[in-house]
Amino acid sequence: MRHLKAHRKLGRTTEHRISMLRNLATSLINSRDDRIVTTLPKAKELRPFVEKAITLSRRAASLEGNTAEVGGLHLRRQAAGFFHAGNYRRAAASQRGQTPPPRTAGVAAIRRLFGELGERFKDRPGGYTRIIKMGRRTGDGAELAIIELVDNAREIEAQASARKRAKASPKKKTEAAKAKDTAAEKKEEAGNEE
Repeated sequence: MRHLKAHRKLGRTTEHRISMLRNLATSLINSRDDRIVTTLPKAKELRPFVEKAITLSRRAASLEGNTAEVGGLHLRRQAAGFFHAGNYRRAAASQRGQTPPPRTAGVAAIRRLFGELGERFKDRPGGYTRIIKMGRRTGDGAELAIIELVDNAREIEAQASARKRAKASPKKKTEAAKAKDTAAEKKEEAGNEE
């Protein structure tokens, strides 16, 4: 029986699988387009993994009052478990006269998660990601998928342009109707003059 064995193993050991999901989550959060391309089983495993981290940032964005700072720090530390840690040897490596090494992508992901994405999804109760199937890869036949964050800049821009087209199309129809009416009037006037 396989009770309480809910997730895919993806052909990896536990440590490798968790590390891979952390890398995928970091890539998704840090990507400029708010989307990454991966295989379908990996995308399906990544979805609940990254949505739990986004829920923590959403909770932190909605905190108010005296407990906001302490509660926000606690939620930030909980979300850090979904990404690889920062440079833990950063202090030892930065000696006098040396420039410290840059922060890792995990730290940048947490910063973006709690800065931008927490506010973006503040009023959304769930469903922060979308999986789009792409078909099979030519080399090994693996099924590819795009996993993306919803309400991204491209999507908002497309909705705005669709609204503009919807508003502009009735005006164009009325202008075309006016042109037809004026053409019909001119024909009537020409017919009456003869």
